[in-house]
Amino acid sequence: MSMTDRELVDLAFAMLERSYAPYSGFSVGAALLCADGAVFTGCNVENAAYGSTICAERTALVKAVSEGRRDGFVKLAVAGRSADYCWPCGACRQMLWEFAPGLTVLVARGDRDFISLPLSELLPHGFGPKTLEP
Repeated sequence: MSMTDRELVDLAFAMLERSYAPYSGFSVGAALLCADGAVFTGCNVENAAYGSTICAERTALVKAVSEGRRDGFVKLAVAGRSADYCWPCGACRQMLWEFAPGLTVLVARGDRDFISLPLSELLPHGFGPKTLEP
């Protein structure tokens, strides 16, 4: 069974309940879809040492990599409760580019409306493994 964009966005919204955001109060959920239908979810986890905070998008990606996935990522949904779309930060864009420069990103806002765009639009001229080739 194929997953719709709406279903993937709904999974990202479901992760908002697991978010740990006592400092910013800004909960984020993410759901990363693989070509074979597997989905890895994540939420943001803040820390009193702010630099140690990890975003929902990176949580989902790191979960996938820690389970042996290194490729096959096709879509990522990112959801928040804000009036604006929940855009991935620069660090998340870079981490996603490392494994999936062709990724489609679905960004949602609090009213559950979402838009779809390629990661290459969010990170033009991304720096990745191919950049290091001689």
